[in-house]
Amino acid sequence: MLPETVARQIIADHQRRPRHTGPLDGVPGVTVDNPGCGDQVTVWADVQAGRVARVQFSGKGCAISQSSASLMTVALTGKSVEEARALAEQFQAMVMGETEPDPQLGELQALSGVSRLHARRKCALLPWQALEQTLG
Repeated sequence: MLPETVARQIIADHQRRPRHTGPLDGVPGVTVDNPGCGDQVTVWADVQAGRVARVQFSGKGCAISQSSASLMTVALTGKSVEEARALAEQFQAMVMGETEPDPQLGELQALSGVSRLHARRKCALLPWQALEQTLG
């Protein structure tokens, strides 16, 4: 588990300087909304030969949804579709408070504190829901 100060720094960094943003040419995106808070995220995943060659996002919303999307794009690039789905399940379990943060999640552990904030769980999971639909 990451120290709280490190977690906050990671979240703030990814909110201020999101990675892998903007649409991918020729790749359909999936948009999901959180009507409760107004967050919206679109995710594009370029899957080639069973691997996530590139994944990008765009969106608007709170620091949690935007940093979660940015962290997701970094974590999943280059993974097989099976690895991406397994990581998504592991992340969801952590956010829902079902499991403790696993070091294999890397910087995604920064969002483990969301498990204590019921209303923010949806924010953290929003980009992952779009990814799930993108991967089919």
